[in-house]
Amino acid sequence: QVQLVESGGGLVPAGGSLRLSCAASGLTFRLYGVGWFRQAQGKEREFVASLGWSADTARYGESVKGRFTISRDDAKAYLQMTNLKPEDTAVYYCGADPNGSGGTSYGRYAYWGQGTQVTVSS
Repeated sequence: QVQLVESGGGLVPAGGSLRLSCAASGLTFRLYGVGWFRQAQGKEREFVASLGWSADTARYGESVKGRFTISRDDAKAYLQMTNLKPEDTAVYYCGADPNGSGGTSYGRYAYWGQGTQVTVSS
């Protein structure tokens, strides 16, 4: 059974930092692309960052470039978030792409975690 479990969310003041983790089991994670998406209340799910299986093709949404960094190892993916803003408040989800490349399209990802809440206070 494939499972992705996000952790590391919480409440942080504007300008603060958080590191999200996504632990994978039930799949050969190192062969999958990984992506982070977020969904704020009342809004559509938004692409945040992705990384291919070879970890050399990172992509970022425009709103997080220069502030967020995606990384991975064979079993986990990470999202280091710095200089957080109130508009970063959302539930953050990680996804696994069996094609290996990740990317901005939500439909590429076959597996998803349950999400972790990030709240940034002003």
